[in-house]
Amino acid sequence: MQKDNLMKITNLRHELHMHPELSMEEKETAQRLRNFLIKNTGFQVIDRGSWFYALKKGTDGSRKIAFRADMDALPIPEDDALTYHSRNAGVSHKCGHDGHCAALCGLALELDKTETAPDIYLIFQPGEEIGRGAVFCRDLLRQEGISRIYAFHNLSGYPEGSVVFREGLTQPASEGLRIRFEGRTSHASAPEEGRNPAGTVARTILRAEELTGDRTDGMLLCTVTGIRLGTGDFGISPGDAELCMTLRAEKESRMKQVEEQIRRFAEEEAERCGIRTSCSIHDYFPETRNHCECVRTVVSAARELGLQVIPMKDMWRASEDFGWYLKECPGAIIYIGSGEDHPPLHTTGYDFNDKILETAVDLFRALAEGYFTSEVK
Repeated sequence: MQKDNLMKITNLRHELHMHPELSMEEKETAQRLRNFLIKNTGFQVIDRGSWFYALKKGTDGSRKIAFRADMDALPIPEDDALTYHSRNAGVSHKCGHDGHCAALCGLALELDKTETAPDIYLIFQPGEEIGRGAVFCRDLLRQEGISRIYAFHNLSGYPEGSVVFREGLTQPASEGLRIRFEGRTSHASAPEEGRNPAGTVARTILRAEELTGDRTDGMLLCTVTGIRLGTGDFGISPGDAELCMTLRAEKESRMKQVEEQIRRFAEEEAERCGIRTSCSIHDYFPETRNHCECVRTVVSAARELGLQVIPMKDMWRASEDFGWYLKECPGAIIYIGSGEDHPPLHTTGYDFNDKILETAVDLFRALAEGYFTSEVK
């Protein structure tokens, strides 16, 4: 990668880091990225409202390849230890999406003055952290006839600059299930006069644990993430409650089956106790299954660049909405190591490692220029 281009995207990354925005609120972030691309490249920038993409026409318009970056930050406070620390209180880029966006801009800089056979699409999406952004963008693949799509995520715990990959299932499906219970409040001395949902909530949790104890069809998890029940006042028997849990599974179909079983159990238990229920789904992520041939293309490109390549033995349990794109066309998401001792993602001590920007850009450039080495299976 050209050193002046690397300096440009490093500065861009720091600028994005200083102005983080939460999921589906990335207006300034998108504008900064569009301005950068318009000022520094000849890519055509197409605004789609909550997201945008940049396009470079190739010499063979029948072939099209896309690369994706996510723009959103997290509701995690950041101190001022960094010179480019977050200026938005309570919000920070603790997942490295600022680095993902900067890398895609670096790819645009590197490809700007060169010819490529395929058309190049750079997708900048919102809302990855809540599983909503890719849903807005995925139709582009079908509308434009895009043949392959790639993305990367930085990942702590692996050697700096290494390329980590997994064929097939690489990240699981997950969803947030919220169940509300509406009973009737009473005096704590006369609980029989009310409808306290505590027992129903407890039995629902135990039933969820039973249902997810069966691992014959792969990983299946239920994590209770929140319980709201009463105020702790010793004179009041509460009448309302809310239970939140995250379901996570290798297969979406299995996750949805368990969700339905938990909901049905909660409704039946609540009805037996004279309590009403309502359920809602949040932060839905599909399973992310890489296409094997696309992964092999990435691995081949990485080896040609002399990069360390590491197969990922077990899937990464965190969910990723890149899976929505993979339902539309072949592709792969790979991981670039941030360092074996680099602070973990989603923690206050984390910051994207600028040293891996060049790795990401060089790898994506190799994919863009090499493109089809064989047919996708």
